[in-house]
Amino acid sequence: MAIGWLSVLQAVPWSDVISNAPKVAEGAKKLWSTVSKKPAASPTDTEAPTASSSSSLIDARVAALEANAAQLHEQLVASSELIKALAEQNAQLIRGIEANRVKVKWLSGLALLGAVTGVVSVGLQLAQG
Repeated sequence: MAIGWLSVLQAVPWSDVISNAPKVAEGAKKLWSTVSKKPAASPTDTEAPTASSSSSLIDARVAALEANAAQLHEQLVASSELIKALAEQNAQLIRGIEANRVKVKWLSGLALLGAVTGVVSVGLQLAQG
């Protein structure tokens, strides 16, 4: 079982993973800074508004909701950038794994050909001797 994991770890294109790590980390930092800047939700006044302050209270709540929507949009953009970076890194890993799979297939064929050649060679030597 350990040999299987070892071969999988050796097949990973670590240079690509390492070169893309700063992009992924930067995206995570952007996402975290966007989320961490968001203030905690404060409870609204429970007092009944008067007729004159009702309009200003509604305007303030609308403005707060618009600001919240803008923050959510920024978080969505940051999350999308992070997901895109992770997807690109995943695609590079898959391409590397596929290339290694093809190499292993060719090497297995060559090893089989070498084994057959060796067996035939030993058989011919035994037949002559």
